[in-house]
Amino acid sequence: MGKNTILSKDFILVVIGQIISIFGNQILRYALPLYLLNQTGSAVLFGIILAVSFIPMILLFPIGGIIADRVNKRNIMVVLDFGTAILIFLFYLLAGRIDIVPLMAITMILLYGIQGAYQPAVKASVPVLVESGHIMKANSVVDMVNSMSSMAGPVIGGLLFSILGLTPVLYVSIGCFFAAAVMEIFICIPFEKRKTTGNIFVTGLGDLKESFSFMFGGRPVIWKISLIFASSNLLLTSLITIALPVIITRHLGFAPDTANRLYGYAQGVIAAGAILGGLLAGVLSNRLRSKTSPVLLIGCSLSILLEGIALQTLSAPMGIYIILIVGGGLLLTLHTLFQIQMMTYLQLLTPNDLIGKVISCFMCVVMCTIPLGQLVYGFVFEHIGSDTYLPFYIAALIMTGISVFTRRIFYGIDHETEKTRKQVTNGA
Repeated sequence: MGKNTILSKDFILVVIGQIISIFGNQILRYALPLYLLNQTGSAVLFGIILAVSFIPMILLFPIGGIIADRVNKRNIMVVLDFGTAILIFLFYLLAGRIDIVPLMAITMILLYGIQGAYQPAVKASVPVLVESGHIMKANSVVDMVNSMSSMAGPVIGGLLFSILGLTPVLYVSIGCFFAAAVMEIFICIPFEKRKTTGNIFVTGLGDLKESFSFMFGGRPVIWKISLIFASSNLLLTSLITIALPVIITRHLGFAPDTANRLYGYAQGVIAAGAILGGLLAGVLSNRLRSKTSPVLLIGCSLSILLEGIALQTLSAPMGIYIILIVGGGLLLTLHTLFQIQMMTYLQLLTPNDLIGKVISCFMCVVMCTIPLGQLVYGFVFEHIGSDTYLPFYIAALIMTGISVFTRRIFYGIDHETEKTRKQVTNGA
């Protein structure tokens, strides 16, 4: 079976499944940590839970990539969405009966771990379902609909959570995961079962070795850009994840219900920035060049700098809030453009028989700095007092320096992808 155009039935079903599943996931990622923050009032505990939750997600990225290359990707999506629905139902049954902190920690760990196994299957399905010339547009569509769900999730979750409490959020998320799993049953993704040698552990280690050998030996530019990407997550993404809820709910002086709603709106605006980034990536897919990547990262740093200036110079809480969400939205716009560029280059530079494993190893490197950043920023904002602007200045300065000094790494990517395209065409 050959590759299809971007408007194929199966690609559209994958996209719709993502909309439903990501929406359910995002209202949980909004409501559960915020519920914990409201119950405990501790930025440190908030940061620790988020950081610990990310660890299994990172560890499961390589495993998810191995599975994605050896198991039908459709089946992975179906099983994991059903599994998430069951997980949240069990949380609903146990909430109020046992201590919320360990229950929240276990639930968040499992929720993020499932996403770590789920996302490689989705990312690896894109180059299988669409032609190579449409890959950047397909990636922009996937990222855009993910961002749309990410925008709607916190806004609706914020309204439900602030007005009715946590229980309605759990009901909605369970329904989303169940509906996504049922719909994904009807997706047809081309799949060839690969032969395995030895037991599953030997096979898995062999696959990981093959993936990292390709990244470091076959295409060394991949591991270099993964480290730059990881730096942006450490310095910028982690900062926004911890700073916004803590500052909005603990430092600006809003009433608790108002602060919860405002944080939900902030998440929505930031996700809207990611949607804009996805739209721009689709529109500019034939014009974007690798040389623009450092410029995008410098723009992300300036967005963080804008937020720091607002925190230092403004006194009106609503004025600070507006600058925070505008800066966060701009950050996500530029960072999404950068992310789609990097994922597209990764897919174009990697053979199809390695794509799932290499994507998962790449994402493992890229994501591993997020829990570290969340842990550090959690401690920072617990003890920083009124000097909340300082982390924004420091992060912006360091990321700008990294962008300037590593810009040459990006300059040869377009040449390498063009050479790979010609090799595939001649081989065909």
